Amino acid sequence: MLELSLVQKIAIWALPVLFAITLHEVAHGWVASKFGDQTARLSGRLTLNPLKHIDMMGTIIVPLLMLISTGFIFGWAKPVPVDARNLHNPRRDMAIVSLAGPVSNLIMAMMWAGFGKLGIYLVSTSAWFAVPMVYMAEAGVMINVVLAVLNCLPVLPLDGGRVLASILPPRMDWYLSRIEPYSFFILVILMITGVLSFIISPPIIFLVAGISRLFGLP
Repeated sequence: MLELSLVQKIAIWALPVLFAITLHEVAHGWVASKFGDQTARLSGRLTLNPLKHIDMMGTIIVPLLMLISTGFIFGWAKPVPVDARNLHNPRRDMAIVSLAGPVSNLIMAMMWAGFGKLGIYLVSTSAWFAVPMVYMAEAGVMINVVLAVLNCLPVLPLDGGRVLASILPPRMDWYLSRIEPYSFFILVILMITGVLSFIISPPIIFLVAGISRLFGLP
């Protein structure tokens, strides 16, 4: 990648990040609605309008600060409300609802890879349009894979933690829920010490490489 200005980076990353976090949350709500819980639908959250999902800190402030300091964007949206009591089989269905977010990100990563492949084909004839496509596709693949992998960590309130809570015996589930208020600080400590990167980097590299090979990307 060529060295890009801050404005160029924002232009390239903005759409991939908005789509990644918006569709991640919509996927949770949509699957929940299929299993009987209409909370997200009644709250007006089953929409692709990003304004309905924006969290000032997670969608705007943190991504901008990360882009300025690291050149990479990461963020989150307001969680879509899901009431497990309305689900047909609360414990089983909640696990499926939780997995819907990371699965949607992996699907989006492959869609962005296809978008990048198209951009590569167009470079020779329409470089002015195709080159930004390729950059944006690269960003789209990366942010979606990172979100998918990170959310699969077995820590509440991440999706992996919700899945773990759904399959644990009720008493162990209760103990797990007691840790949730401290999860943010645990993740920050893991990030600062480099443990988080050590855990999630291998699956991220594996998935990005696999998607690139699948679509014949360099």
